[in-house]
Amino acid sequence: MTKNELRKIYLEKRKQLSEKDKLIADDLMLLQFQNLNFNNLHYVLSYWPLLQHNEPNTQLFTRYLKYFYPELQIAYPVTDTKSNTMQARLTNDDTIFSINQWGIAEPTDGDWLAPEMVDLVLVPLLIFDLKGYRVGYGKGFYDKYLIQCNKNIITIGFSYFEPVVKISDTQPFDVPLTYCITPNKRYEF
Repeated sequence: MTKNELRKIYLEKRKQLSEKDKLIADDLMLLQFQNLNFNNLHYVLSYWPLLQHNEPNTQLFTRYLKYFYPELQIAYPVTDTKSNTMQARLTNDDTIFSINQWGIAEPTDGDWLAPEMVDLVLVPLLIFDLKGYRVGYGKGFYDKYLIQCNKNIITIGFSYFEPVVKISDTQPFDVPLTYCITPNKRYEF
């Protein structure tokens, strides 16, 4: 299936998840995430989950990382809707976030983080395939950002659903994930 076909199907499937099922799935994904070992983590790019799209609770994963790596610095994306690009901005406990036109929380202040400095990126997705390619929301923000990062970047997606076999219309500029975590399994690509 194409990205557009999969996007429609999995937006609807996520919408149908009950709050209870979502909470259980988030906890199961956290357990899978805790089995990963990270070396030399300094900078992580995360994102605030979109409630209107029933996204996995990424705050569980960033809190876990912050607990085990107290010196870790967390950044969040700030998008430029004219160029469909994004940058990472470092945050702290005092950072103020504002909601952009798509309902995404973005930091309003903080130092900019160069893409090549990022060690780990939590990447939003709707569904992924067995080669680590993902279907996002269709603007290409993350693919454009990830090609600027260092070649050893770790990218992790979280999905409530197991992968499809293949996304039929991947492009050369699509960047596959390093890992994708579901409630039942951790996939490595």
